[in-house]
Amino acid sequence: MTATAQRHLLLNMTANGSLAEPGKDLFVVRHGEGPYVDDTAGNRFIDGLSGLYCCQIGYSYADEIAEAAQKQLRELCYSPLWSDSAHPTGLALAERLAALAPDGIEHVFFSGGGAESVETAWKIARRYHTLRGEAGRIKAIARRGAYHGLTLGALSFTDDPGLTEPYGPPAVETHFVANTNRSALEQPLDEAAFTAYLLADVEATVLAAGPESVAMLIAEPVQNRGGCITPPEGYWQGLRALADRYGFLLVADEVITAFGRLGEWFGGECYGARPDIVTVAKGITAGYAPMGATLVSDRITEVINQPGEVLNHGYTFSGHPLSAAIALRSLEIMQRDRILENVRGHQDHLARRMASLGELPIVGDVRGAGYFYALELVGDLDDGGFSDTARAALVADLIPRRLREAGLLARVYNRAAPLVQIAPPLISDRALLDRIADIIADTLDEASARL
Repeated sequence: MTATAQRHLLLNMTANGSLAEPGKDLFVVRHGEGPYVDDTAGNRFIDGLSGLYCCQIGYSYADEIAEAAQKQLRELCYSPLWSDSAHPTGLALAERLAALAPDGIEHVFFSGGGAESVETAWKIARRYHTLRGEAGRIKAIARRGAYHGLTLGALSFTDDPGLTEPYGPPAVETHFVANTNRSALEQPLDEAAFTAYLLADVEATVLAAGPESVAMLIAEPVQNRGGCITPPEGYWQGLRALADRYGFLLVADEVITAFGRLGEWFGGECYGARPDIVTVAKGITAGYAPMGATLVSDRITEVINQPGEVLNHGYTFSGHPLSAAIALRSLEIMQRDRILENVRGHQDHLARRMASLGELPIVGDVRGAGYFYALELVGDLDDGGFSDTARAALVADLIPRRLREAGLLARVYNRAAPLVQIAPPLISDRALLDRIADIIADTLDEASARL
């Protein structure tokens, strides 16, 4: 299968030309059941990353999902949400999402995935400002280290030179502000002082860019890139106040944090967020089909939906009937089987287990919320970094290898600040969460001993 991939398949975010190197066997997943996946060699793994933050309800609802898909395909396989045309399943899903969304957000624009939903947010923000006579609002603000997608518009808001530099200047002029990583501070601050520091940085950046030129600020409720970075108290309320003061739109990127990952339908609810736009994908269908959506507030649609004004934006497969039917059924399952309540019931236990791992010498910080955690690793150098030898031996080899040998799929970032990250399926019970924590503890204990 490695040879087939080398000949025919271009993998995402992969050094495809290195697949033929000795010892580089392709990991091929063939089956899923509950919170587990099996590879083609017959090995079973805990899916500690929910696929890629998608499979909220695990892998055992295929019969119900297939029933919904079959019913939809028998009725209608395709119809676009275009011009004056729609279909019943798209209408029903839009109504359902509006009912779940934060107060004041009643409108939905469908897309194929997260990057497209972010791209849509930018276009809607530009359209809104232009129709209000502020066409000069052409800049965006995002947070340092953030990832918001790889299409050219979304890539503009992504702060990672390795991803952005190969493609030249960004499509959108974006100014980056401090993220909410407390461990990056030179001197510790209490919660109120940290919030004030972050908001002062945002305000200074807006003023330097020119308030009349800023269209939107985009941020995740919990920032994924950099390791499950949670906000301090009052942060999202402060962002709301700045957006109102200077006239830009506030966008909550909930591609990962929506649909129960933090124990609520929308993760921003955990932090008092009141965004103008919310972007979602991944968990909207629980990974059973591709789909994204951009949820838009009434105050925006009051402007862009003026009679005669055209929203010149769209995707061929926006709100595809099959994906919409699957999304509706997965949301129904989540509510019926009390999936959010499961997260709420076990999240404190997971928090305690993750916090206990902070006692290991190789763990410098533990961050996260709900079913979404990261351990930032520290190495053998005086400043906490890793020497090339230690990085190659531990972060690039031993830790990911031992985790997989023990039957756990987790994410091991081999970047400036190496991380081990988990985002288990939301159906995971206490015993499984303990097993995940035990595997990580054993692995990092061994890594600590080798430092």
